Amino acid sequence: MGKVFSFGLFVMLSGVVGASPPSDLVKRLDALARAAEEDVIAWRHWFHENPELSNREYKTSERVAEVLREIGLRPKTGIAHTGVVAVLKGGLPGPVIALRADMDGLPVTERVSLPWASKVKTKYQGRETGVMHACGHDTHVAILLGVARVLKNIQEELPGTVKFVFQPAEEGAPPNEEGGAKLMVKEGVLKNPDVEAMFGLHINSRTPVGHIRVRPGGIMASANSYTLKVKGKQTHGSTPWTGIDPIVTSAQIINALQTIVSRNLPLTRNAAVVTVGSIHGGMRNNIIPEEVVIEGTLRALDDEMRETIFRRMHEVVDHVAASAGAEAELTIHDGVLVTHNDENLYEQMLPTLKEVAGESNVFLPDARTGAEDFSFYAKEVPALFYFLGGCPKDQDPAQSAPHHTPDFYVDDAGMLLGIRSMSRLAVDYLHLSKN
Repeated sequence: MGKVFSFGLFVMLSGVVGASPPSDLVKRLDALARAAEEDVIAWRHWFHENPELSNREYKTSERVAEVLREIGLRPKTGIAHTGVVAVLKGGLPGPVIALRADMDGLPVTERVSLPWASKVKTKYQGRETGVMHACGHDTHVAILLGVARVLKNIQEELPGTVKFVFQPAEEGAPPNEEGGAKLMVKEGVLKNPDVEAMFGLHINSRTPVGHIRVRPGGIMASANSYTLKVKGKQTHGSTPWTGIDPIVTSAQIINALQTIVSRNLPLTRNAAVVTVGSIHGGMRNNIIPEEVVIEGTLRALDDEMRETIFRRMHEVVDHVAASAGAEAELTIHDGVLVTHNDENLYEQMLPTLKEVAGESNVFLPDARTGAEDFSFYAKEVPALFYFLGGCPKDQDPAQSAPHHTPDFYVDDAGMLLGIRSMSRLAVDYLHLSKN
């Protein structure tokens, strides 16, 4: 009841803080979006065919800047390595908002049969691999370029300023490099002019075209990788009592780690995951090695639960290792925060998404334990992040290839709703918030 009342109060006060955009402007926005669709699809095909890895999006950023100049904007390049930012100042006074698209591909070899499939090859961590937009970032870039064109066409009627943020390295910067949203924020992307609110979308291969999924609060999890070194005493495999076995100790630690989620966290509040992804130790069958190295990932949808995982991991690792006479060194690496949708912003903008997509096509999803570095923007300013349908309408979403796989595919038909929804979020927010 409180949420319904708060939005109702917001609307009643719209005469003070702003008003919805005029109906004729809404119709023109829709027409402009439809007019841009063909070019947006062509841009998407180019980006898909020319993917680049994180912090190496050189051709991508050049192409983005080129299109922005054609639209009539003056992009700034080289932000957070390869990022591109353009500012559109409206003809009327109002707040500043930002719209974001991520640009990087993944070290995945594409198996989808498309005329514009990626054939790019590279070396990743010393291994030959293909490069593919296996998470849909090609669509995000193309959609935001389309939104830039739409809003440029109504610039004089725009009550405020829009920053278009094309971000590199959402998938994570290479080892020993900074990158992504965290570096964009560090380099001042939310300043000069200061951003009041931010919007982002992510296409989804298992959400039907025409659908939108959005929820308040945590929508995607935090993510931290960790490295655990378990050190014992090497000895002959026939006499284990003359050494300290780091393999058996590691097995005990791994089992104990699984009790953190099941026994230490309030799971009725939110989900969390402690995963062991790799374990390496030993050279041959009759040698107990000196060291085992374990790596994994930690996910949480609640900041307090995240801190509990960190604390309990150190306690479990230290005490189990000590009980075996071994030593353990746990390093939890910096990662991505919980992607948090501001509750008030969600309430304000949900009617816009329902109007654009149709009320029956907007769904409240379960939160996801996947992660997004959009969370670094959401930490600084109120933000809203939503999922856009990319699964062909004649296909069973459950049978669609998941993200980050060679068979990942999203339909061009999903682009139009992306352009329309993000354009309307920008215009509606500026009208509702203008002085």
